[in-house]
Amino acid sequence: MSKTTSLFNLIIKRNISVTTPREGKRNFRKFVIPNKRGSRLHKQNQASPNPELEIDKRGVRDIGYVLNGRFVKVPEMIPELIVPDLTGCDLKPYVSYKAEDVIQSEFTAQQLFDAVYSRKIVTDFKQNKLTEDGEPLEPSDEEKLQPEEAVHRAKRTGSDIF
Repeated sequence: MSKTTSLFNLIIKRNISVTTPREGKRNFRKFVIPNKRGSRLHKQNQASPNPELEIDKRGVRDIGYVLNGRFVKVPEMIPELIVPDLTGCDLKPYVSYKAEDVIQSEFTAQQLFDAVYSRKIVTDFKQNKLTEDGEPLEPSDEEKLQPEEAVHRAKRTGSDIF
């Protein structure tokens, strides 16, 4: 029995290796590893004596700019999270993949006018509440709005103009 096992071990086998010749060793110098440890202030203190040390800003936007060696903070550059109040909302927090695609045309100025002003104009016309020029006798808040105020409201945070 020992003779057969020894013959079995002497059989020459061919094998194909699918691993790299370096057997899993990698050249880690080509992988950039950002400095993850420490707070931003700690990293800035380390970088001030050594200007070659770069502070990693991946995923973080500046909230200002440097002018004459001083950092100027710009309030408009600070991100603001606008979260709506969803109390009493019947919608689910997700959309099913089985939901049908909604195909909708672009919302035009005519459709906006029809949605906001047309009903009031028709009721004012039927009740004879218009002047000879077509101006309403009892204007609503939207009709009293000046063009500058309308532009200001449209550019406010949370409007859909963007």
